[in-house]
Amino acid sequence: MIGYYAHHQGVGHLTRLQCVAAALDEPVWGLSSAPAPEGWSSGWTQLARDDDQDPDVVARHGDPSAHGVLHWVPRGDAGLARRSAQITAWVVEHQPRAVVVDVSVEVALLVRLCGVPTVVVAMPGERRDRAHRLAYDTADALLAPWPKGTHDTSWPSEWAMKAWFVGGISRFDHLRPSPPPPLAPVDGGTVLVLWGAGGRTTTAADLEAARAATPSWTWVERSPGVPSDTPLWEQLQQADVVVTHAGQNAVAEVAAARRPAVVVAQPRPFDEQGATARQVEAQGIAVGCDAWPPADAWPGLLRLALSRGGAGWARWSTGHGAADAATRLSTVGLPVPVRG
Repeated sequence: MIGYYAHHQGVGHLTRLQCVAAALDEPVWGLSSAPAPEGWSSGWTQLARDDDQDPDVVARHGDPSAHGVLHWVPRGDAGLARRSAQITAWVVEHQPRAVVVDVSVEVALLVRLCGVPTVVVAMPGERRDRAHRLAYDTADALLAPWPKGTHDTSWPSEWAMKAWFVGGISRFDHLRPSPPPPLAPVDGGTVLVLWGAGGRTTTAADLEAARAATPSWTWVERSPGVPSDTPLWEQLQQADVVVTHAGQNAVAEVAAARRPAVVVAQPRPFDEQGATARQVEAQGIAVGCDAWPPADAWPGLLRLALSRGGAGWARWSTGHGAADAATRLSTVGLPVPVRG
């Protein structure tokens, strides 16, 4: 059995879990503070939350980083103790061959302290702080859901040697994108705006200003707060340009659809989204922006996205990232379980 820990923030970690699990030929047990996703048929442990304390109290007295060594271990948090007990009890009962951690330094260390090999999902951005180094150094492998030569250029060699650069992982990887129209629009068409569940600083007024500055374009918004009856894949295929936040899951889905795009970073710890936006820009794959651009920049940005097209996304997403991850996972783990 493989275990897979998925962080509850947003939906990207849970989506990646489902993609990788579907590609594996063995049971996958999910662990998360979030409930099991709809349609999940394998084992699931919903972990206690460790963030219920008053943030001001934690900041003053909780030492959540344990003197800068970890990311989140607030003193006196009963939920933290409960979730740690849940994880260790699960290891003892199920004896997993390995655990994928997506993402938590503390979970990665706890599982490894139980004698279980870990595969840590490597994240974009600046990850050379003490806590990340501890998780990455102790991992048996690093699962990098992006192409080699993007977020790894400043990595130490020991990380690169054990990394699996599988490219973007999307729930749409099994679908074939529609070919680009023979006569793509030059200035006008449909813009699909994608927001995730992880929060954003771009406001409705920002979006309305961009719409007003591009009267020949039709803007369609999709987010958890603005749902649609049209399947997302269909909307992606219909869009002439996609404007998306720079979360890994959203970028992977736009990549799978091979659509021209403007990728706009939203503030995240460790500059996660900023790093992705800069990479798609540097690679010439899409237009990347560190923040929501001013209204008068949008006509030029949409024209630039159209001129770059969507074919460059093939360098970001192979279409078999989850399958490649599953193949690598089949080699990780102890030959026989460790028995007490």
